[in-house]
Amino acid sequence: MEVGAFDGLLVDYAASRGAAMIVRGIRAVSDYELDWQMALMNRRLRPEIETVFLVAGEEYSFISSNLVKEVAALGGNVSGIVPQLVEERLKKRIPGKSK
Repeated sequence: MEVGAFDGLLVDYAASRGAAMIVRGIRAVSDYELDWQMALMNRRLRPEIETVFLVAGEEYSFISSNLVKEVAALGGNVSGIVPQLVEERLKKRIPGKSK
């Protein structure tokens, strides 16, 4: 697995890496609506790159980054929802919550 950073359009970055598809995670119908529009625009810009949607398991369908940050900021336990590294960094970013 590889993690990369880029500026500009995702499809241009994907093309520069030789990717044939973009994988998007869908948690709810509201996610699908925006991602569908994005997928259609990406197809128009780079028809050779497909977008594939994966539906989240129901145990993760309610999770959003905003919700996780809010729970952490209020002192809630986010272990088991995010990787340990993310949990540690959240604790460091929240004033008075670092341990």
